[in-house]
Order: sequence, then structure tokens, then C-alpha cells
Amino acid sequence: MKPADVPARDWKALLLRHEMILLYVLIAEWLFFYFAGTSVNRRGVVIGFGTLDRQFDVLRHSCEIGLLALALTPVIITGGIDLSVGSLLGLCAILFGKLWHDAGLPIPVAAGLTLVIGTLAGGLNAVLVTALRLPPLIVTLGTYSLFRGLAEAITRGAVTYTDFPAGFLFLGQERWLGLPTQAWLFALVALAVWLLVHRTTFGRSYRAIGYSPEGARHAGLPVASRLAGVYLLAGGIAALAGIIYTARLGQAKADAGTGYELFAITAVVLGGTSIFGGTGSVHGTLLGVAAIAVLKNGLACLPVVMELNAAEEIAGLLTGALLLLALTGGVAFRMVPRLRRSRGAPSPTPPSS
Repeated sequence: MKPADVPARDWKALLLRHEMILLYVLIAEWLFFYFAGTSVNRRGVVIGFGTLDRQFDVLRHSCEIGLLALALTPVIITGGIDLSVGSLLGLCAILFGKLWHDAGLPIPVAAGLTLVIGTLAGGLNAVLVTALRLPPLIVTLGTYSLFRGLAEAITRGAVTYTDFPAGFLFLGQERWLGLPTQAWLFALVALAVWLLVHRTTFGRSYRAIGYSPEGARHAGLPVASRLAGVYLLAGGIAALAGIIYTARLGQAKADAGTGYELFAITAVVLGGTSIFGGTGSVHGTLLGVAAIAVLKNGLACLPVVMELNAAEEIAGLLTGALLLLALTGGVAFRMVPRLRRSRGAPSPTPPSS
């Protein structure tokens, strides 16, 4: 083998990585909606997906789902799952509004307490998963209903907190340094989670735990505390997403974040994180979030979808299909080498008579 062949193989492997393929799909998706969902009115003004305001909307509307996806990435890498993040977002939004409106606390204090409550709610998942060793799917399915039920009980299904001060609404509705304000906060959280997963011993231990929990225990890793940490982190980030959601809409209501866990899990799995644990990347998750955000906002600009007034329904349908495709595609990709090996295996020689 010539030395010059090595860099060529490295480049080929890089260009065929899961994240790179997803990047190609994202570019193709954006170009499709740019041409199919953009038009020029009689005054010569560009409207639809191609406008700068629409691109800012893509950033603004993907922030909460993006935060939940970032929270779920370490959880899924460890082989776990958290179905409660969407419900916890709604509960934290309600608690934030109640602390400010009913308790009369200043916005910073109410936000700080909400972050603490969200982290403690994640701690509930952590205790049930690590101390009692219950399956994360069952635990978070239970807290999914618990958190949503608490939000409905607090508001009795009718109370909506509004009239937030303009300084707080700036976080979700205005721009800072040319970009939506929440985009800067999202970037900081994304950087922090990326450093945690990819540049610390914690990130390496997450992969070891996801690959083999028992092997990680025998290797001396504190599996219980590391698992507890990712669920605590997920709770805190979900609370932050609830605050930003409230700032973007200018209201806190009990149904906030409904269905967001599906979009977040889809973004994580679509980004290349194995649902079985052991592998995954934050940058892959970010690409998955971008793909879903472009899909949701692009569909709303297509003329045929606008006539049907079914952008949300079609987006949910395609998101579910993307999740199934990502799951089955990953399994099929792992099965191909096995099939090749089985076909190439020599057949057993019959016994001599």
C-alpha cells in the first residue's frame, strides 16, 4: 500500500461519516424549500422560506427542541431514555409563571428557582433509575404523565400566565447582535454539552456505560453517579427550555412542550446517536435539530401545505417516519457486515463415508 493512499482513505471515510451524510441531506432539504417555498409578490418582494426573517424564525422556533435534544444526547449515549423532558418543560413554564405572577418574585429569582426545581425533577428520574434500578423507559414514561398532570392540576387546565415584562420577553422575541437572543443562549449550552461529551472523562465514561454497564462497573467507573448526573442535567436544561418557551410566546400554559420529546429524540437519533447507547455526538444532534427545524418551517411555506393548513400534522407525520428510518437504518447498517460474513463463510464439509 502506498503512503499516499492513506490520506485518500481518510478523506473518503470522513466524507461518508453519518454526520456528513446528514449534512448533505440538510443542504438538499434547505435548497428544496428555498426554491419550492419562496416566491416574489407583485411588488417584487421576496416572501416565504427564502426571507431572512424566516431563517431567524427557524433559529427561534428550534431553540427549545434543540435544548431538549442536547439534554437527551448524554442520556441516550449512556443507554437510557427520558420521555419526560417535554412534560417537564411545560411544568417548569407554569411554575415560572406562578412564581413571578402569584408569588410576586422578581424574574431572575423566579427563573433561578425554576432551574432548581427542574434539576430536582430530573433528580427524581435519577433516583428511580440508579437507586432502584428501574428501566429508564418505564420511569420516564411515569414522570411524563406525572409532570404533565401536575401542570394541569396547578392551572386547573384553564390558567395562563401572561403580561410578562418587556425585559424578559426580549429573551424570546427580540434580536441581539443580529441574531435571535435565545440563539446565543442555545449556543452556550451546546458548547458546554459538547465539551462535556467530547472533551472530558465524563464523556468517555458515558460511552463505556452505554456500551456495557457491567463492564464499566468492573472497570471501576462510578456508573450510578454518572447516570444520575445526566438525568439531573436533562432536568435543568428542560427547565431552561421552559423559561425560553415562555419568553418566546409571552405566556405560560400547561400544554407547553407537548410532543417536543418526540422531536428531540428524533433529532438525537437522526444525528447518529445509537438508541442502544455507546455511540453518539453532540454535533450530530445539532445537525438533526437543524434538519427537523428546516422541515417544520419549510413545510409551512409550501403552497400546497398552506392550502391544506396542515403543516403541523404533516411535520409530525414526517418526523415519526424519520425516527423509524433512523432506527431501522442503523440496525440495517450493522446487519450488512454480518450478512456478508455469513454468505462468505465456507459451508461445512460433509463427513467422509
